[in-house]
Amino acid sequence: MCSGRVDPAFVLRAFSKGADGVFIGACHLNECNYITNGNFQALSMVSIFRKIMEHVGLNPERLKIGFVSGSEAGLFIEHVSAFVEKIKDLGPIGKGEGLSETGLKLKLEAITALIPYIRLVERERLRISLKTEEEIERFFSSDEVNGLFEELFAGKLAIGQIMLLLREGPRSTGEISETLGLSPSEVSRRLNASSRLGLVRYDAGCKRFVAA
Repeated sequence: MCSGRVDPAFVLRAFSKGADGVFIGACHLNECNYITNGNFQALSMVSIFRKIMEHVGLNPERLKIGFVSGSEAGLFIEHVSAFVEKIKDLGPIGKGEGLSETGLKLKLEAITALIPYIRLVERERLRISLKTEEEIERFFSSDEVNGLFEELFAGKLAIGQIMLLLREGPRSTGEISETLGLSPSEVSRRLNASSRLGLVRYDAGCKRFVAA
């Protein structure tokens, strides 16, 4: 299968089922067997997804793409062996980041809910025509893209996690902050935004926020 067919949903499914890391093998750049240059699409997808992982507090090193041809068995073994050692150093997903089991579950569910939106943003705002891995890395680490991520993803991811948690029951700002690993100030900001949208309300009786 062409690496360009690797969908973010596949990566999420692996992490949700307990995988501590995901390695994607792709053909060398500019050596695609298809006119689609799917390996460039795969690299862009991985770059986007790693930034999303970083946004929600998951180590982006848990996702890696390696470029190798079908005749380079030795290189493939090197890539995979190095990745396995890296994942061993990071520890189990969630625990290695200091997240509770509930916090990890909510983060992965919030990303999963955004997958159609992620695909749309990648196609409409982040699909680029660059020829080297270095150029793509520079693009995705640029201030322009960092600002775009903050604008397009950060709020949606935070609110998504908060809403999932509040559907389980009322929570205070401190409880939300502790469970999700978000700062109290960010939680307050997202709760205020959600309240204006009619998504949450403050229950004076239990002194907690609840899903509207």
